[in-house]
Parts: sequence; C-alpha cells; structure tokens
Amino acid sequence: MKNTNVSSTVLERLTEEWDALTPEAQKAARYVLEHPADVGVSTVREIADAAKVKPNTFVRMARQVGFEGYEDFRAPFREAIRRGGVSFPDRARWLQDISKSGELGVLYADMAAAAIRNIEETFAGIDAIGLEAAAQAIWKSRQVFTLGVGVNNANARNFTYLASTGMKQFHTIPRPGSTPVDDLAWADSQDVLIAMTCKPYRTEVIEAIRIAREQGVTIVGISDSPASPAVLNADHGFVVAVDTPQFFPSSVSTIALLETLLSFVVAVSSEEIVERVEKFHKRRHQLGLYAEEPE
Repeated sequence: MKNTNVSSTVLERLTEEWDALTPEAQKAARYVLEHPADVGVSTVREIADAAKVKPNTFVRMARQVGFEGYEDFRAPFREAIRRGGVSFPDRARWLQDISKSGELGVLYADMAAAAIRNIEETFAGIDAIGLEAAAQAIWKSRQVFTLGVGVNNANARNFTYLASTGMKQFHTIPRPGSTPVDDLAWADSQDVLIAMTCKPYRTEVIEAIRIAREQGVTIVGISDSPASPAVLNADHGFVVAVDTPQFFPSSVSTIALLETLLSFVVAVSSEEIVERVEKFHKRRHQLGLYAEEPE
C-alpha cells in the first residue's frame, strides 16, 4: 500500500473481504493493494491488463466489497490524485484520462473552485499584523533577496520586477550562472531573504535559509505547510494553499500573497516611493514602451 494517501477505508475493505473473493478477484485486489496509485489513472481495461485478469473481474471485485461498480470504486483514488496524494506523473496521466472521458467541464470547474478556495484559505490564515511586520523588515533592510527555484523562480522574478518600479534594493536569486548560497555570501543582519518552496521542498532553498540565518539575515518564508522548513526557520512565516487538480502545486495564492506583501511594503514606505513609481511609468511613456490610447 505505497505511493498514495487514499483513505485507508477502501484498502481495508479489500483485506477484510479477502477470503470472500474468488481467486481471480483476489488477483485484482492484490494489484490494487500493491499499486493503489494506478487505480485513479487507469481505465478498467488498462488496470485489468496490468493485473492479468478480465475487466469484468474488477467490476465484480468492486461490487463484492460494497461498491456499485468499478467507477464508484475508483472515485476515492481519483480524489486522492486531485488533492495531491500521488506523484506528478500520475496526476498528468489522470488529466489525460479526464480529457479522454469528455470531463473537461468538470476539470474547468475544479480548477476554478481550487483557485478560489486557495485564495480564501491563504488569506484566512494570514493577518494584517503579520504582513505589516514583514513589510517593515523589508522596507528597513539594505537589500532584499527573493529566492525561488522551479516555478517559484518566476514568482520571485515577478515580485522583484514589480518592486523595482519604485525601489532599488530588490534582487531575485539565484542569479544566472550562480547559486543561492553564493548570492547570499555577503548578506547579513541588514538584509532580508524572502524564500519560497512547496512540497517536495527544494534542497537549495532550505540550505540557503539555513546559511542566511547563520549570517543574521531576516527570513520571510513562504510555503504550503506550517511544518515546512521554510516556515519553521523564518522570522516571518506565511502558509499558502496550493491544492489543484493539476499535477503541480498552484501558484495562485503565492502570487496573491506576494502582491499583497508588496502593497504593504509600499504602504509603510516613504512618500518618495510613490514619486519614483510615477517617474518610472512616465519615463516608459516617453520612451514609447506603451501603446498610446487613441484620442
């Protein structure tokens, strides 16, 4: 029973009813117990071929343990995939299975619902006091290093890009050709590191946090669990909800949190920042970087 966090109820039913199953049904049940992650991503024919039994055997097995049929039996396994209980490749196969089944409307609804739910859960667990404390630390710092790798590298760069319209001390790391720990070589108690990582946690991010702490850097950690090393080792920790039907963690709530954090930084900053932002955008218009609206 590995590689899944499907509710143990279904798997327990199989073991409890084992003696009542026919030899062929036991072969099907054995395959499920040993490969539970396959159930949510396979059609009845595919899983029957893998178990070396006939498709009807899986249907009969499902009914013998209290389900209406194979699809009813498979539902908890598919739900576990939707909630992130199996590997990325399994979730990718599940998405393709949805497409083949003509269930893209369900996927659309699930994606929309997950995005809204993630935003709600994230902001329900964060308060303005915590955000203001982090924003004050960022504003008063000498330099701000925003660290993200993989998909979070784009989130980090977006944050730095937005901040740079009014402030100069923001840097995204790792820089091209460098490593996070090298980029933090001269950072100290005057600086802030904003570090983000979600399960499975990236080792280079966790190591950078550890070294930055040793150097006295203030840590703002963003992750998907209060037990994440990125949050546990942070001076200011924020937990984001990342659940999605997709096969990778959602960035929706991370981006929303970063945008909110930046708005707090601007709110606690000097009036000079507003003037800088205005000057930055005026310069862009003068250089012809924006398409002018017709009069």
